[in-house]
Amino acid sequence: MLIEFRVENHRSLRDEQALTLEAGRIGESSDPRPRSVAGHGESLLPAAVIYGANASGKSNVLAALAFMREAVISSHRQWEPEGGIPRTAFAWGDKRNEPSMFEVSFLVGESKYVYGFSVDDEVVQEEWLFAWPNNHKQVWFEREGAVIKFGEHLKGPNESVKEVTRSNALFLSVAAQHGHKQLTPAYAWFRGIMSENVLARRHSAFREGLMSETFFSSNDDQYSLFPRAGADDTLAARVGQLLKAADIGVVDMKRVESEDVSERGTHMWRRILLQHQAGDDDSWLDLKEESQGTKTLFQMAPSIFITLNTGGLLLVDELESSLHPSLGSVIVKMFNSPKKNPNNAQILFTTHDTNLLGTTLGEPPLRRDQVWFTEKDEEGASKLYPLTDYKPRKAENLERGYLQGRYGAIPFLGDIAWITE
Repeated sequence: MLIEFRVENHRSLRDEQALTLEAGRIGESSDPRPRSVAGHGESLLPAAVIYGANASGKSNVLAALAFMREAVISSHRQWEPEGGIPRTAFAWGDKRNEPSMFEVSFLVGESKYVYGFSVDDEVVQEEWLFAWPNNHKQVWFEREGAVIKFGEHLKGPNESVKEVTRSNALFLSVAAQHGHKQLTPAYAWFRGIMSENVLARRHSAFREGLMSETFFSSNDDQYSLFPRAGADDTLAARVGQLLKAADIGVVDMKRVESEDVSERGTHMWRRILLQHQAGDDDSWLDLKEESQGTKTLFQMAPSIFITLNTGGLLLVDELESSLHPSLGSVIVKMFNSPKKNPNNAQILFTTHDTNLLGTTLGEPPLRRDQVWFTEKDEEGASKLYPLTDYKPRKAENLERGYLQGRYGAIPFLGDIAWITE
């Protein structure tokens, strides 16, 4: 589980910003949302939201964590040796020439880790990993430029991995690719992060109602959406249940296979059809003929259930996009529910949907310590801060307070009368 994320000098996040998923000292002790987990003294939250005006920097918080994941997973295998670091620093002033810093603290099993790195446009300047097996801190490695020092508790092929670590690649990335067993759990935690960019790449074919054989391959590191007949509790079944619960008229779904023969060879495609019920009549429609809301839900659903199954972390930018507000609430409640989320999966998302703060859809699904805001200053730098900084009263209407500007983070449009003149 993610405990805390820190970032400095990434896009509009000029100064160091921190987001924590530690539960605050609020609410009733019977509240099932905070999770007591072995290896960490404070309860952790399975969901958090970031509100803010357009271009306030809320998406950049997710982008920073997604970049960190990309660096850990791909810097050794996919970054060009002479290609430098594909970071995006703050665009104004001296910060553009200063390093960018990323750090996370997280739990794997009962062990806590703190991992981070500092990079400029060319090289990894610093990298560090600390671990707390049995609640005792151990320094596993620390890096300054080309100098990497190993702690006595880090066993394995440290020196051989060090020899093949490029200046623009992370040691953790290299170690995992070379079978360093002790570092594999930390690497695997990053692999368990699914972000909007991953969704766009992995599910791009959904947008046209087509899915390639590659996505459904049994060799995929995720789950097959349509497994062999007779499989129990499949991902497809859970996606189907969510589509039915969404009350969009979908009662079933199926795939239709076809071959595409070209000069490059034969490629298998699988078209997705959704069954709609209208009275005593029913019909099958191609996914590409469905509404944007249905497509969005269908695209997002596999990643929701994959994350719930694996206990990973899901990053979603603009959760409400093309979805009915009640569906956003349902998704948040799934992560908050110990029954629906027994593996302590987490979701971190941005939204403009204030229904999640109010009582329009019933009891608010979010606690006050699950709500964060971003706001830009006059120099274009984003500030990230929690709702709990304002210490709202227990009975306070958070939706109204946010819309009234009580907590900041709302757009100030100035004089827009000319639009209607």
